Amino acid sequence: MPQTKHPANAPQTLSSANVAKLAPRRPSAHKGDFGHVLVVGGDLGTGGSVLLSAEAALRCGAGLVSLGTRPEHVGAALTRLPETMALGVSSANQLVSVLERASVVVVGPGLGQASWGRSLLSAVANAEMPQVWDADALNLLASTPLALPSGSVITPHPGEAARLLGVSTEAVQADRPGAARKLARKYGSVCVLKGAGTLVADPAGQLALCGRGHPAMAGAGLGDVLTGVLAALLAQGLECWDAACLGVWLHACAGERLGVQGRGLAASDLIPVIRALLEEHSACQA
Repeated sequence: MPQTKHPANAPQTLSSANVAKLAPRRPSAHKGDFGHVLVVGGDLGTGGSVLLSAEAALRCGAGLVSLGTRPEHVGAALTRLPETMALGVSSANQLVSVLERASVVVVGPGLGQASWGRSLLSAVANAEMPQVWDADALNLLASTPLALPSGSVITPHPGEAARLLGVSTEAVQADRPGAARKLARKYGSVCVLKGAGTLVADPAGQLALCGRGHPAMAGAGLGDVLTGVLAALLAQGLECWDAACLGVWLHACAGERLGVQGRGLAASDLIPVIRALLEEHSACQA
């Protein structure tokens, strides 16, 4: 008689019925109740990445958002997002004071793999708080032995996952559930393996599948938006598994809602739709 996989190995499909909700806010709530997200990255030529992450964190309810980026990008950051606190960072020691104030860190969008990005990543890795690692933070992690702080999330696409595991991209795609679980165990973090049918895995082997989304989402910057969403949910008190599942579901549903308009979806288009979907799912006021 042919054997079947144990049900525990099958991923749970994410839906509005099983993703976490944020609690309603008290009438006396203030910004300090909802965390302080620090977004680190944006080397020369890639400054827009951190702005997308910061805006997504702001619009998904983080109480405070700071930005650590190249000094050349501060003017653009303040023009686009005057609600954020933008810090020009030329060396890692300039991050110390803002790291002490942050409760959640995003690192990687536009970080680059040169000495500037490597030094900033090293400083962030030593900060004991939940973190979201994406993009070049993952590329550097693949070649640098760093330990992620407890309660962190990594968000690789298949190419980054392949580098982290030392295998081919084709091997990752051939067994996406296995790759997601291996990454979660290897780095002791929740893993969001992006792509069509994004998977969320934790170190214990728990696995969730997001079946939502749209081909119009195949474009630059959408992952930067996702990192900001995840950070905002962590900052507001969700555990990393719950934040990852809710964030992935919101991001995919927003892309699906906008995808019916066809090609040309810009990453920043997602942010107001994610905000609206979050309010539909978890009303700010009871």
